[in-house]
Amino acid sequence: MLKGIDPRLNADVLYALRDMGHGDVLIIADTNFPSGSIARQTVVGGLLRMDNLTAGQAVEAILTVLPLDTFVDDFAGRMEIVGEPDTVPPVQQEVQTAIDAAEGKPRPMISVERFAFYDLAKQSYAVVQTGERRFYGCFMLRKGVVGPDA
Repeated sequence: MLKGIDPRLNADVLYALRDMGHGDVLIIADTNFPSGSIARQTVVGGLLRMDNLTAGQAVEAILTVLPLDTFVDDFAGRMEIVGEPDTVPPVQQEVQTAIDAAEGKPRPMISVERFAFYDLAKQSYAVVQTGERRFYGCFMLRKGVVGPDA
């Protein structure tokens, strides 16, 4: 156990988050996402896991250490429901709440069409599979920067 680090973050996830640079993309996936095959195409080249958490819990833990990009509109995204791109189900509302809390203000995620999301995931830095069983519990987070001390 380490002080100041959310105990939901495991060593593999922490290593990847630390290794990522400004603009790199992290995918948070539900249990139905083709995580294994897509993760093999990422920079990390293998699947990271946070199996015991919902998507909202995983994002909440990750955002305790990961700054989101403040220079772009696509700092975070959610997979669109097929045929219902404007519908935001509870799992996505929970992640939006975690983002807003981390940012200290409302900052809406963009929506990404399902197959475009798969393509984005293949180009990402890493995929973290959660234990989320609700449909459309898939998200992208773009890493920002940690500024110098004032």
